[in-house]
Amino acid sequence: MAASPRSSFPCHLPFLPLFIFLLYLVVFFPLSPRSICSSWLVGFREAVEPSAGGTVSALPSPKPQASTPCSEFTSSALVTSTGQTHPSGEQRETWGKKIDFLLSVIGFAVDLANVWRFPYLCYKNGGGAFLVPYLLFMVIAGMPLFYMELALGQYNREGAAGVWKICPVFKGVGFTVILISLYVGFYYNVIIAWALFYLFSSFSGELPWVNCNNTWNSANCSDLNATLLNDSHKVTPALEYFERGVLHMQDSRGIDDLGLPRWQLTSCLAVVIVVLYFSLWKGVKTSGKVVWITATMPYVVLTVLLLRGVTLPGAIDGIKAYLSVDFLRLCDAQVWIEAATQICFSLGVGFGVLIAFSSYNKFSNNCYRDAIITSSINSLTSFFSGFVIFSFLGYMSQKHNVALDKVATDGPGLVFIIYPEAIATLPGSSVWAVIFFIMLLTLGIDSAVNTIELTALFEHACLDTNIFFFQRFLNLLLYGGIYVFTLLDHFAAGTSILFGVLIEAIGIAWFYGVDRFSDDIQEMIGHRPGLYWRLCWKFVSPCFLLFMVVVSFATFNPPKYGSYYFPTWANMVGWCLSISSMIMVPLYAIYKFCTLPGSFCKLAYAITPETEHHLVERGEVRQFTVGYQSFKQITQIRNRQLFSPKEDSLHKFYG
Repeated sequence: MAASPRSSFPCHLPFLPLFIFLLYLVVFFPLSPRSICSSWLVGFREAVEPSAGGTVSALPSPKPQASTPCSEFTSSALVTSTGQTHPSGEQRETWGKKIDFLLSVIGFAVDLANVWRFPYLCYKNGGGAFLVPYLLFMVIAGMPLFYMELALGQYNREGAAGVWKICPVFKGVGFTVILISLYVGFYYNVIIAWALFYLFSSFSGELPWVNCNNTWNSANCSDLNATLLNDSHKVTPALEYFERGVLHMQDSRGIDDLGLPRWQLTSCLAVVIVVLYFSLWKGVKTSGKVVWITATMPYVVLTVLLLRGVTLPGAIDGIKAYLSVDFLRLCDAQVWIEAATQICFSLGVGFGVLIAFSSYNKFSNNCYRDAIITSSINSLTSFFSGFVIFSFLGYMSQKHNVALDKVATDGPGLVFIIYPEAIATLPGSSVWAVIFFIMLLTLGIDSAVNTIELTALFEHACLDTNIFFFQRFLNLLLYGGIYVFTLLDHFAAGTSILFGVLIEAIGIAWFYGVDRFSDDIQEMIGHRPGLYWRLCWKFVSPCFLLFMVVVSFATFNPPKYGSYYFPTWANMVGWCLSISSMIMVPLYAIYKFCTLPGSFCKLAYAITPETEHHLVERGEVRQFTVGYQSFKQITQIRNRQLFSPKEDSLHKFYG
């Protein structure tokens, strides 16, 4: 509601979020300022200098883990190691350069949602005031969970499922996140296909969404030069181009009448699948170069668009509305809920990709520094993209002589309707359209490659996985495919991803143990995480996630597209889709208990790392003592020093 005045505050108040972040850096860095500078300089040198021959000599993990094929992750920027051996004796791949890892993580975390969701949330929820809950939740939940996943994968050198050998009963979490990534992949690549279709259309002499004289236009279409946003019966050519020209929604009555496939979109999707396949085909020879392009191109394009956007009439008003501070909005609980939700989804925790990426780092890699750098870049990118988006929205607001909230929106409508409409009014509009949709392609491809990599459990299954995805995508390319897209987007990774991260946090903090996890990190980077991180992992983050799961159920609203509401059976299908991933946690736990030996010892085996099951046989487990081994007997064993020094140190953890 940009037209309405916001509350005025002293000029120093907008800097409150920056002060919170600086305070965070001072309090939580367990290093002196000199050490911090040295650490970052070393990190920069590691990033730009390749490892010797693309390989590293990994420090042996104190808990060797057997590698299973289903947990292998064939990275897009990895090289085959000739000198590094996994503790199990297998050859292990590592990143060729540190920058490959950083760009891959940034490319995965920075996706389309950074462009089409965060700026709108910031504007809708008090402008600069929204940064207060956003940064708060980032500090107490986002960064700790991000750090936890990087450290978990790097230490155990396993993928999303294999990493749970540290606590076998929780392995279902790995299958949960893999299923969620699979479901997201069903519709995410369709967005890229739409962007590719728009890119091809942008090479025409006149952009097809400029006027209303096309075959797909209806009687309600009104020229761009008309002031029509106040008339509910009139629609823009850009809206009709997306819904009628691209999707052909007029040939579908709803999700129960999907119609025929659009051959143009099917062709675009085939091109996307081919690009993804060849991005993974030769490993470092192809995709190692792709990540340098797909992760950096969006920043170049965003900068170019910002330089153009700020010169447009009304752009400054749009940016002012984006940054204006209304602290009274912080009294609204919905603002805090949306900030927490944005943190959960924007950083990419819970999809298993961060664990898989970090599993190919050097054992001594400073994952703490990486977590700070990449999560900060992610949030800064979201904030920066807001300047780009709202410079154009301010321009559209002035051009149509309407309030900013009439043109401000989020989701696909922003990048496929509002933004193309704004670009169409610029001189050289075709050039700007090409630049914009190239940015969307690079943002989408970077995240899509990671999804394909995670779900392609075997290296040779890359082609099969792409074919499988292509077959599943066809339902989204029908005339009513947008309804399938909306249903998947609403249910595939909402409550289920929050549930997965919650169980993951509980498994690490309460069953594997925060102290032991901290010692693992100390072994890798040379110092234990500070008290703050340990408190967040054990108490703050699980409580935060539990709150988010409860809120997501309590505030659930059935999906809709425009004025179309989905039938009951469609919502039931959506809930079945969501539950199908969450149910993997209890199903695998039941399976594990049924297949483990013994009776009472089942629980002991289930929560003890697989490499330490011999401790269960001795009667010593992490959380409790097995019944037939009394406390007195264990004390006698300790006093007689029957254990090796390594085992004795383990008893200090578990006894």
